[in-house]
Formats: sequence, structure tokens, C-alpha cells
Amino acid sequence: MADSTQASAALITRHRGGFPRGLTWVTREGEPELDTGIDFGIHRLGRGEPVRVRADKETAWILFSGRAEVEVEGVRASVARASLFEEAPTVVHVPAGASVRIEPTSEEVEWAVARAKNTAAFAPRIFFPQDIQDELRGKGLAQEAAVRTVRLAFDTTNRPEAALVVGEVINYPGRWSSYPPHHHAQTELYHYRFTLPQGYGHAELGEAVHKVRQYDTVKILGGVDHPQVSAPGYGMFYLWVVRHLPGNPYRGFEFTEEHRWVLDARQQGWRPGSAGER
Repeated sequence: MADSTQASAALITRHRGGFPRGLTWVTREGEPELDTGIDFGIHRLGRGEPVRVRADKETAWILFSGRAEVEVEGVRASVARASLFEEAPTVVHVPAGASVRIEPTSEEVEWAVARAKNTAAFAPRIFFPQDIQDELRGKGLAQEAAVRTVRLAFDTTNRPEAALVVGEVINYPGRWSSYPPHHHAQTELYHYRFTLPQGYGHAELGEAVHKVRQYDTVKILGGVDHPQVSAPGYGMFYLWVVRHLPGNPYRGFEFTEEHRWVLDARQQGWRPGSAGER
């Protein structure tokens, strides 16, 4: 469970005014405070601003918006995304040493970038939207209060050599996600966007509760429960990135025992006027 100092450092709010053109790092691997082991940033590009890099770490580029031509080790593809909420992403995932070129073909393109040290060799890959399925979670449980959409780009099942796991959550207005409360030994990041710029939600980190807004990022330490909720009227998106531990890769999470009963569809919880339900 995080203490108050850790809790305040876990919420990164300095980009609420938006991200400038270019690559802006939000967290860095090895940073002195609450190190998650992940470099995370937002890269905004405009038409006529191509980027060519040779990755010095395992790197994932997650397309947030716009259109671009992507070339990965000589393989080219046209990619596009118009909505974080309605469309799955394109994810470019490469090992250290791979060459990637991105050529914007719209006025603006925005990518999230996640990196981590990893000496393992694996084949570069572009995960297209059709490769990433929407999974509806929470249906039929707790009076539908935690229905949400989860998208998993890759984990140990399809990228066993990777140091990272990458996915997204679409948190419906007024609903919960990452619920019932759960935890895992590995560190994680959440990065938030909302359907309206004034949207907001709350992120629990153990006993601490943070109000999260557009462009915020939260660091989640190993072993800390981290359920989320969005304010009514506002859809909340968050990208999630998990860092595997050496010898202990992320393979899922553990529910907090006292709230596990919510997973039983026969127990919908208290309703106004219902005396006997838990």
C-alpha cells in the first residue's frame, strides 16, 4: 500500500495543458522516484515531419490519432485511427536494434511510446486493429456498474520475449474498471484521455484516491490495488503498460479477497428497497 508521499508522486499532472509537437517523456526508466522501469512518452508529429529511429530498447508505438505510413525493417503499412473510444489501435512493437520510420500523412499524428531495457531478440511486428479484439468485462455483475471494454495488444501469450505488456481500457461513463480491486507484483502505468476535455475520473492506489484528468498519467507500484471510476457523462480511456519482473512475468492479477464476491452474478449487491441482498 502506498504511503502519502508515494501517492502524491504517483499522479503526473504536469501535461494537463496538452503535449507539444515532438516527443515528450512523461516517465523514464531508472528515475529516482517511483521507478516503474518504463520510459513512457507522447510523440506528436505533423505532416512533413517524418521520424526514423533505430530503437535502443524494446519499444512499442501505440497510435492514438491520425494517419501515417509506417516502415518497420523494410515492411511498409498505412495506418490510421480516428477515435480512441470507438477503434482499436495500431501498435508497432520492436526489439532493441530495429529500425522504424513513421511518415505522417495527416496534419497531425499522435503516438504513445513505451520502452524498456530488454536484450531478448524477437521479430518486429505491427499489430493492426483487426488483431486486437474488444473484450467486454463486468457484464451481468454488480448491477452493470463495472462494465467496460478491454483491449489487449500483446502479453506473454503472443510476445513471450517482451519486457512489456500493452493494452487499453474504455471506461464507460459513471462505471468502474480494474474492478473488483486487483493487484499484481509488476509495476504499471495508466495514461488517461476523456470524451470531453473537462472530463474526469478517480484512480485508487491502495488507500489513496486521485482525481485524474485529460493527459494525466499514474504510476502503479507492484502489490497496490488500482480500481478506477469515471464521472457520469464522461467516457474515460486509459492506456495501460505493465513491466515484467525478471523471472516473474505478468500473467494476470489477484483480486482483493474482501471484494471477490462481486464476481458472483448471483450476488448483485444492495438495491434500494431490497432488504436481503449483500
